[in-house]
Amino acid sequence: MRMHDFEDFLDDETHYEERRSRPRRQKRDDADSDPVQTRAGRLTEEERIRLAAVRDSAQTGPPLPDGADRWSTWDDAEQGPRPRPSWVVTELAAADSELGVLKTGKEADVYLIQRAVPDTSRGCIMAAKRYRSNEHRMFHRDAGYLEGRRMRRSREMRAMANRTAFGRNLIAERWAVAEFAALSRLWSIGAPVPYPVQRSGTELLMEYLGDDDGTAAPRLAELRPTGEELEALWHQLTDVLSLLASEGVTHGDLSAYNILVHEDRLMLIDLPQIVDLVANPRGLEFLTRDVANVANWFMSKGLPEDKANPAALTEHLIETAGLD
Repeated sequence: MRMHDFEDFLDDETHYEERRSRPRRQKRDDADSDPVQTRAGRLTEEERIRLAAVRDSAQTGPPLPDGADRWSTWDDAEQGPRPRPSWVVTELAAADSELGVLKTGKEADVYLIQRAVPDTSRGCIMAAKRYRSNEHRMFHRDAGYLEGRRMRRSREMRAMANRTAFGRNLIAERWAVAEFAALSRLWSIGAPVPYPVQRSGTELLMEYLGDDDGTAAPRLAELRPTGEELEALWHQLTDVLSLLASEGVTHGDLSAYNILVHEDRLMLIDLPQIVDLVANPRGLEFLTRDVANVANWFMSKGLPEDKANPAALTEHLIETAGLD
């Protein structure tokens, strides 16, 4: 599955509603006639259906267990690849509880979620990444990454380009879909990424990388490895980049800030912008930048340049990808 296939979900007419007419924008001081305040269609159809199901479940379903925030959304979500890890809770009787915020970001926030079956020992901890679709969110990074990906319906392209409310929701959901697809693909080939449990609208549930007490695995940027430890991490990273290159992709925004170190193993995170080296005309530019970012970090920590040579690594990855 190539990255340009990730956008085919937009072809389903049931996902989105089309506004057939748009009133002229009135003067801002006429509050009653301001179309920004009265127009409908800000949410994508999938997100509206998901939110309605959550509301209906809360109103008509059995009472939630103490401390729970919602019943499991597993049945209505896009589910992760098989074979699923044994820790994934798929029972429909499970309930989800929010335990706190793990990370806030420009386009998404990450929460700690516990999914457990009431009155049993069955449960798991997950990270819930929720892409923001607020009107002030501009998703400034998306233009270059989306080159080479298909979008057949011009109205959605216009909505996203103009950053209308509907367009911003499309972008948020599009990034969630792209990250879920990327994680599913990479996890299936053995890449060190968190297991993607499910996607529902703009929410992505994935494997939590951290300790049982809620302490998340540190970012590479937070560590100060030296000597053999530093070199071992570098070799892990070059192996990961080679694996991605063999699949014809690169991370697209790689740095020491979106690599976690969990149980002495590097884990890549933040993958919605994964770049197809063939389909994206700027693919080699992104690959070169990814390598330079991480190589410079390792050299700044003391790894000799002859071992962390960005030019040599980039050349190796281009050859691995079959682009030489």
